[in-house]
Amino acid sequence: MARKSKNAQSDEGIPNVALAETDFPNAGIARPEAIPGEDDRDQALRPKRLSEFLGQQAMKDNLQVFIHAAKERGESLDHLFLIGPPGLGKTTLAKVVANELETGFVQTSAPALDKPKDLVGLLTNLKKGDVFFIDEIHRLKPAIEELLYIAMEDYELDWIVGQGPMARTLRIPIQPFTLVGATTKAGVVSSPLISRFGITCRFSFYLQQDMEAIVHRSAGLLGVKIKTDAAALLAKSSRGTPRVVNRLLRRMRDFAQFAAQGSKAANSISLDVVRGGLDRLEIDSLGLEKQDRDILKMIIERYRGGPVGAETLAISVGESVETLEDYYEPFLIQVGLLQRTPRGRMVTSLAYGHLGLKLPQDTRNGEGFLF
Repeated sequence: MARKSKNAQSDEGIPNVALAETDFPNAGIARPEAIPGEDDRDQALRPKRLSEFLGQQAMKDNLQVFIHAAKERGESLDHLFLIGPPGLGKTTLAKVVANELETGFVQTSAPALDKPKDLVGLLTNLKKGDVFFIDEIHRLKPAIEELLYIAMEDYELDWIVGQGPMARTLRIPIQPFTLVGATTKAGVVSSPLISRFGITCRFSFYLQQDMEAIVHRSAGLLGVKIKTDAAALLAKSSRGTPRVVNRLLRRMRDFAQFAAQGSKAANSISLDVVRGGLDRLEIDSLGLEKQDRDILKMIIERYRGGPVGAETLAISVGESVETLEDYYEPFLIQVGLLQRTPRGRMVTSLAYGHLGLKLPQDTRNGEGFLF
C-alpha cells in the first residue's frame, strides 16, 4: 500500500516493574529492523531537512550540491539509490530529499507491488518532480522491474492492450519524477536496474559523536533531559544505528520515570539509569544482546572457537540460517568478534576478551585466529 505524505527497586534505583511484552519483541530490542508501528511513533523524531539530518556527512554534502543544481535548472533530481543496513535512515533521507526539492512524496515497498498495474497506477498519478520511494527494491518482481526501466529513462510506460493477434503496445507518458530505491541487499539488485540510478549513496554505521548528537536531539524532542555521560553510554550501546538508539532512549525514559516516582527527576536520564536499564535489557557496552553473546559462547565452548558451519551453528543456537546470516553475524563481524572463513565461522581473540574468557593456549601460538 502506497503512502503519500505532505513497586520495588533494583540496586540502580530502577523499579522492578513488569514491562509489556510488545515493548520487547522476540527479535530483541537492539535489532535494527523496524517493529510494526514503530516508524509511525518515530515521526516526530525524524529530521525534515538535510541540516537536521545528523551523520553521513560526505553523503549529505554531495546531495546538497545535487539538489541545489537540480532546483536551479528546474529539473527533477537524478534517480537515487540508497544502500545500507536497516535502521540507518534510508527512508528518512528519502523524505528529506522530497522536502528539500519541495515536491510531493509517494512511498511504497517492493512486496506491495504485486502486479504491473499496481506500479502503473502509482506512476501515472505522480506530479512533475515528485519523489517516488520504493523500499526493499531488491524484492521487485521481474515484470515490474522491466516496466520500471522505461519509466526511469524515458518517463513513459509500455502497456499492452488486447490479447493474441489483436494485442498492441501503448506508450503512456508520465511526469518526470525522481525514483528513490532503498535496499539492504545491493548484491541482489539486478545490474540493469542499478545502472539506471544516477546517484548512489551508501550508508555506514554512525560514528560515536554522531550517535551522541542524535541522542541529545531526540531527547529534546521527547521532552527529557539526559546527562552527557549517559548519552555517551547509550550511543555506544546502540550498534551505530539511530533506530536502535531512539528505541533505547524511550526505554530509558520509562526507567527514569518509574525510578523517580513522580519527582522532578522523572524527566532526567542519568548514567545510573542507563547502566541499570541496559543491564536489565541484557545489552552490553558494544550493543550485544544475550543471543549475540550466546552465539559467541557456543562457538567457543562447544566448537573450541571454530570453525563451525552456518547450519550447524544455527541449529545449536535455535535460529534459522537466514536469521543468523542476515541479522546476528553482520554486526558481530563489523565489531571484529566473528569471522566468516571458507571453513566456517570462527571467533576472534577480541571475542574472548569481550566475554571475559581466557584465550586457549593453542590460539596464543597462532593457531585458529587471524587476529
